[in-house]
Amino acid sequence: MLAGAAVVALASCQQAGPKSAGPKLLDPANMDTTVQPGDNFNLYANGTWLKNNPVPGTETRWGSFNILVENNYKNLHGLLDSAAAIKDAPQGSLVQKVGDFYRTGMDSTAINQKGITPLNEIIARIGNLKDANGLLVEVATEQMEGIGQLFSFGISPDDKNVSKEICQFGQGGLGMPGREYYFDKDERTTKIRDAYKLYIPKMLVLTGEDQATADKDASEIYNLEIALAGASMTRVDMRDPYKLYNKLPLDGINKLTPGMDWKTLLANFKVTGQDTIIVGMPAFFTEVAKQLKSTPIETWKKYLKFHLVNDMASSLSTSFDTTRFAFYGKLMRGQKEQKPRWKRILQEVDGAEGDLLGQLYTAKYFKPEAKQRMLELVNNLQSTYAERIGKLEWMSDSTKKKALIKLNAFMKKIGYTDKWKDYTALTIVKDDYVKNVIASSKWAYNYELNKLGKPVDRTEWGMTPPTVNAYYNPAFNEIVFPAGILQFPFFDENADDAVNYGGIGAVIGHEMTHGFDDQGRLYNAEGNLSNWWSPGDSTNFTIKANIMVDQFNKMIVIDTSHANGALTEGENLADLGGLNIAYEAFKKTKQGQGQEKIDGFTPDQRFFLSWAQVWRANTTPEEKASRLKTDPHSPSELRCNMTPSNMEAWYKAFNIKPGSKYYRPENERARVW
Repeated sequence: MLAGAAVVALASCQQAGPKSAGPKLLDPANMDTTVQPGDNFNLYANGTWLKNNPVPGTETRWGSFNILVENNYKNLHGLLDSAAAIKDAPQGSLVQKVGDFYRTGMDSTAINQKGITPLNEIIARIGNLKDANGLLVEVATEQMEGIGQLFSFGISPDDKNVSKEICQFGQGGLGMPGREYYFDKDERTTKIRDAYKLYIPKMLVLTGEDQATADKDASEIYNLEIALAGASMTRVDMRDPYKLYNKLPLDGINKLTPGMDWKTLLANFKVTGQDTIIVGMPAFFTEVAKQLKSTPIETWKKYLKFHLVNDMASSLSTSFDTTRFAFYGKLMRGQKEQKPRWKRILQEVDGAEGDLLGQLYTAKYFKPEAKQRMLELVNNLQSTYAERIGKLEWMSDSTKKKALIKLNAFMKKIGYTDKWKDYTALTIVKDDYVKNVIASSKWAYNYELNKLGKPVDRTEWGMTPPTVNAYYNPAFNEIVFPAGILQFPFFDENADDAVNYGGIGAVIGHEMTHGFDDQGRLYNAEGNLSNWWSPGDSTNFTIKANIMVDQFNKMIVIDTSHANGALTEGENLADLGGLNIAYEAFKKTKQGQGQEKIDGFTPDQRFFLSWAQVWRANTTPEEKASRLKTDPHSPSELRCNMTPSNMEAWYKAFNIKPGSKYYRPENERARVW
């Protein structure tokens, strides 16, 4: 996944000659040529733009990706306003469901009047709990209502038999983003941890508790979370799909979690007829079972109440919403002010009714010819990737054959699904936002539940059509580019090939390379978790990939904190593979084979400048520190600087010599795909 990426209709690599430059896409005025490209390519390519484009108060990061998002928001805003204005739309129609959901979310007056009352029924259920069995019933009930309590549950393909759906359980239950926030000792994390201990009682006071009671309850809640965090798997460990693949019969997991009856737990989730499940983190559930026995039910009730209100705060009255934002937005991420309400509700509609909103969006804003042009570029890059695999010196012929089979088996999804989800069973009312939020969550849960016992539907999409992103899915062996990213500013039909290949071309190559990164390479052409590598080739891959891991581990991101090369390994490999593939494909074009300058820059220089300008971004210090712990993507400045520093073509393009900050001797450059 790109987590900030690019895109639309590109020309094929047979396109004739360089076109006029797209000044808004690759504008020399954005550069700072007082900086040497080998010392900081990010500043050389983007320095003036970065100085002139600080992070807006409503954002935590601002770059090319965000500009694309903003343009998309404007289109979606118009669609939602139009739908909401039709107050007499037929009940159950697409426009009624989208319009009423959006309208109730925008009615802050009604939401404020209701306060916490929309949750009173659930709070009463929690208050009536008597024991651990009742607690697990409540956890399951709330998860079916979209409230993620204690652990995660879902239904998805079995990694080693992707033709079948299976129940999967994972860790959860924390109020901060991960175990790191509970144990790391650096100054920023300590500050956040101390603030979280004060945030819990603030939310409890808003529910009606007095301060003394809230303080006492908060201490119990935090201590319970500490126990759960201590048993949680690290993000680096979770990058290993084999560590997460723990397929167990119910009696097997029962032995690991004394006191928990998993057949009953599945029944709580309305699941029947399943005798085997996948538990991502067995040690976590062993700790859950331990806490169910040792922690008083009264403490559990406080825990559930806090997490209920915390999860739902953004859908409640202003006091809950702003208190949550003050901690998670301002303190943790450095966001000075909330996004306008219409943007926040837009995101909720897209998450709840993405295929309904997507139908409105694609009908008006997605051009069919964009799909064909995009497919041409994907095919060009795919054939280039095949050529590169064939030339690999470190891989045996037998493994190469299997790699090519996988590459050629890629499923390509561009624009939007051919089979929209059926929302007939979803009822959206005209006067209750929280009711609509919960109703959509129940619909989504039942949609997933209905997959059990049926063949896996490989046509299903994991992102909605308006989404501004892209992804690779190893279980389906697919690369996916939603309509939302297929537009300006990442592609300009008037731009030259160098700009397009350095931008969208590298993005497509990035997603392809995910099929062969440290995680994706463990899945075969059918999408099954299966070791198709020879031992020697697997060792060679690890040695080569570790060069890049070590490169990033040495880089300081903020304060004295270094990048986490192991956490970001997959994305860094995808960046490097994507840029290499795109460059090689670019060299097949007429412009790529020539030396004609545009704005004083050679074709190769423009290719790399395009890469850097695609990923330019300013980021708040708080957001940067948060992503360092949680994000598998490297900071944008490292993506700009580190990736090309491993490519000989970059050194030649800008005449970069030893002594430059980012100069790497040839034997220290990462070369994988």
